[in-house]
Amino acid sequence: MTQADQVAQSSQQALVDARIQNVIDNLPAINRKLGEADPREIIEWAIDNLPGLYQTTAFGLTGCITVDMISRISAERAAKAGQPPKHLVPLIFVDTLYHFPQTLDLAAKLARHYDAEMHTYYPPGTRTVNEFETKWGPMLWERDEDTYDYLVKVEPARRAYEEMGVRAVFTGRRRSQGADRASLNAVEVDETGLIKVNALMNWSFAQVDGYAKLNAVPYNELLDLGYKSIGDWHSTALPGVGDSERSGRWKDKGGKTECGLHKDYFKMKNLAEKKLREAELARKDEAKDKELEAAAVAAPQDITATSAAQQSAAVASS
Repeated sequence: MTQADQVAQSSQQALVDARIQNVIDNLPAINRKLGEADPREIIEWAIDNLPGLYQTTAFGLTGCITVDMISRISAERAAKAGQPPKHLVPLIFVDTLYHFPQTLDLAAKLARHYDAEMHTYYPPGTRTVNEFETKWGPMLWERDEDTYDYLVKVEPARRAYEEMGVRAVFTGRRRSQGADRASLNAVEVDETGLIKVNALMNWSFAQVDGYAKLNAVPYNELLDLGYKSIGDWHSTALPGVGDSERSGRWKDKGGKTECGLHKDYFKMKNLAEKKLREAELARKDEAKDKELEAAAVAAPQDITATSAAQQSAAVASS
């Protein structure tokens, strides 16, 4: 890269930083403006005002509808400008390795259907369940759920954001999902400075479901079996009749409501890295203990063998 290119890149980055900071500085006014806006209006505002904008999705129903709305906006804008259509917001999909097969099928299907650029990220250093469990052991979610969430969701997402220069993301969160989501704003900023846009925050599950059916939006086949909120197969159950939308998630986890993507990143990172360091030290100590045990077992045999050899030598010399 030439010096001129470096100067141009630095100047461009400064403009991006300034635009993002302007949004952060004016969040209260922005949320007053968008508080009662419909999803399309929020999406268009984000496209026009947020550089480095992506959609992070696990292809829940809200995420699928967001993709559909972005696709329609993209096509309309391209037609107005007399240009070929291009999906304006790239997708980021974190493959935890423990998604339902139906979710993986939907991810590929949706990206094709809307001709959307999709970036898939995996847990660090792994691409398969076998690789992950060889490295971290089986059923890590049962032994250390926080570390599991960090490795399969939080770390890959953060890696994606850093590698691709992501400054803002669309989420699939809605107020009607309850718990921490009940008080969502249209636009939020997290502890890392990442801007999160909750375009469908005001919609109910019935509205989301109705839009999908009316507009033939591809969706997860598990919804037809009664599921409403779908995550990893081991932490997703059918909700009971009359239960809330996300009641089937982490059903036996004592009130857990989030996987980690919308928790404090730095706290999760520090906690997970501390536990991983401790686990690595424990593995090294265990390996050293086994070496010492093996040496202790071998030592008497060596002594016996040496003694026998000495006796044989003595007999021979006599």
